[in-house]
Amino acid sequence: MNLSSLRPPEGSTKKRKRIGRGPGSGTGKTAGRGENGQRSRSGFSRRYGFEGGQMPLVRRVPKRGFHNAFRKEFAVINLDRLNELEGADFTPAMLVENRVVRNLRSGLKVLGDGEITRAINVSAHRISKSAQEKIEAAGGKVTMIDEPVRRHRQSKVEEPVVETPAPKARKKASKKDS
Repeated sequence: MNLSSLRPPEGSTKKRKRIGRGPGSGTGKTAGRGENGQRSRSGFSRRYGFEGGQMPLVRRVPKRGFHNAFRKEFAVINLDRLNELEGADFTPAMLVENRVVRNLRSGLKVLGDGEITRAINVSAHRISKSAQEKIEAAGGKVTMIDEPVRRHRQSKVEEPVVETPAPKARKKASKKDS
């Protein structure tokens, strides 16, 4: 047996439907789009949630509660997860780099679920009271980060500024000279 002799099981695959290939194919002429109308035209695409002009469900359902436009969502990590990881110093950048946290969002918050058995140093944007107490009881240290998480992916490198001399002012020709 080799890779060239492998075949999918019988009945597990079927040929793709070839559209607009004559009357014998069953999807010739109008290619399964019907006769006329917006959907039969090329390039037609419907907006998500569009219901043909009927008031969409999203707009029919009443709004409830308060939606804070400035809400901050934090990436959360618990003490038991930090206890499993190797090393003694934990920073948001290190946790993202090691893929423990996927996306920092507004910052990192450490919660106190689980136990910590060794001294660790944690830097985070937020920390729960119970987590701080447990870390300090184990002989560790907590550092709060004040600056917000940067949103852009790549930091721009500042280009050196080249000073160019200002152009010399020309004398205006007076009427007497001409």
